[in-house]
Amino acid sequence: MSPVPGTPSQQPAGSAPSGPALRASLTELQDHLRGADAALARLLGQWGSGAGGSDDHIVRVLESREEQARRVYDIEYAARTTLWGFQSGANTVAPVPTTLPDGPDGPDDQRPDGNGPPMRKDGNPDASYRIVVDRDFLSEPAALRALDLRVERGHLVRVVDQPLIKLLIADGETAMVQVEPGRSLELRPPLVVLAIELFESVWRRSRPYLREDGDLSPTDRRILQLMLSGLTDAATAHQLGTSPRTVQRRVRALMDLAAVASRVQLGWYAMRNNWV
Repeated sequence: MSPVPGTPSQQPAGSAPSGPALRASLTELQDHLRGADAALARLLGQWGSGAGGSDDHIVRVLESREEQARRVYDIEYAARTTLWGFQSGANTVAPVPTTLPDGPDGPDDQRPDGNGPPMRKDGNPDASYRIVVDRDFLSEPAALRALDLRVERGHLVRVVDQPLIKLLIADGETAMVQVEPGRSLELRPPLVVLAIELFESVWRRSRPYLREDGDLSPTDRRILQLMLSGLTDAATAHQLGTSPRTVQRRVRALMDLAAVASRVQLGWYAMRNNWV
């Protein structure tokens, strides 16, 4: 992976940038992505609030939790080729544990007419998935289990540090965007291109959730991901089912392995050397 944008070119190769310089570069990148994200949500919110019946084929407003959950399900399992999405925290429409095959049933798992099999949780085998998650999602209950399951299914999963809006794009033709809590818009062409461009922009700047190459254990890679996303040692330990002291000990071992003196430098080293 190339150095973080903004790193001074005269810096000796192999040396870590100073903490303030690295933080400034990351903050600038986050501001750019947050601005694009907010602009799309604002534009769609204005369009949706003014959309009349003649625009129903372009924009559809979804306001009830049940309606949103069912439409997300229908879009996912009707996709023929691709599914791209952003996942964030505060998942009231589809809490993360209810999306797991062995998790508890959510209120929308049964079909409203009582006929037919329960709603599926195994993913759409006909579609290739690209998913980006943010720090808030990584704090959700069972988040790591959900992401590990995606990786096992062959989904491409990446991580960013700035907050994301909730987004799902199917086949490049239909998108569902949450523009505010409890309110989503379903987009058709030509507006769907706005969601596609945002997704591609964020995808290019994201990092892989887990890399298979290298010598680090999967647990150490998860610790690094959660550390880079800003989770506390206690929150990281909760996600991994271990103790904060164990997390601290493993971070210290990774710092020794990287020959760095701080967690900021460890994060830089991890990204520079494809540890995450």
